[in-house]
Amino acid sequence: MLDSIISTLTQGFIYALISFGVYITYSILDFPDLTTDGSFPLGAAVTAVLLTNGCNPYLTLLVAIAVGALAGLITGLIHVKLHVRDLLAGIITMTALFSINLQIGGSNLVVERATATIFNAEPIMTLFGGMSLLYRKLIVSFILIVVVKIILDLYFKTKSGLLLRAVGDNQTLVTALAKDKGNMKILGLVIANALVALAGCIVCHEQRSFSATMGTGQVVFGLATVIIGITLFRRMSFVKGTTAVVIGSILYKACITVALAAGLPANLLKLITALLFLLVLVLSGRKGEEIIHA
Repeated sequence: MLDSIISTLTQGFIYALISFGVYITYSILDFPDLTTDGSFPLGAAVTAVLLTNGCNPYLTLLVAIAVGALAGLITGLIHVKLHVRDLLAGIITMTALFSINLQIGGSNLVVERATATIFNAEPIMTLFGGMSLLYRKLIVSFILIVVVKIILDLYFKTKSGLLLRAVGDNQTLVTALAKDKGNMKILGLVIANALVALAGCIVCHEQRSFSATMGTGQVVFGLATVIIGITLFRRMSFVKGTTAVVIGSILYKACITVALAAGLPANLLKLITALLFLLVLVLSGRKGEEIIHA
């Protein structure tokens, strides 16, 4: 029972990075970005290839962030510079990334057990080597999510962060401040997809594998966790949006864990995810005609 709880928390922390990305695109930018389903496996693909070729495991985090940012940049340029609708821009990039991910990592790629990951490399082993791998995964994923959350919270307080938040709510204000709203959208997409690709990277470290189909449904997951978090804490102004979505991620993963523990087949996981998302939409009073605004 305890191991199941720890595993759920670990998964919740790791996948909260996807929630951060979706929070930025859907909640702040009001941009239905489907690039997420492509940038998540992109981060995992480059990580798997780098790890199997002996790359420093910590360096893979930076590379995943870079390729995710590039994916977001492409979506942003297609939307802003080529004037393609936001939804279609994301679909185009997502579709292209599916082929790119296959070229990078094939349909499946397994990282050998002897290969060092962020969960068993130095200095983690020096600090937490006496703990089991299960606990090390929990601690490392918690540290990572806290660091990313703090960086995001600090960024949202800067001038650039405030302008980014204004794009989704009041584009006229951004233009009045002599700022290009298109460039702010591109920046938001770059940050969001960098975080999503980082999530894919860490999942690869945690599962020691990459699959070309692992990105399917990640947008749904991210949306559900954001809606859960924002809905639960919308009357508590002291709770930051980033905190709310982390809690939403943990709760959503807990629901899936309970469903699987109840005996539902693992091959129905995507169906469970879709039904949970529908339930979240109905219970929160949001039927899809509006996107949550921070």
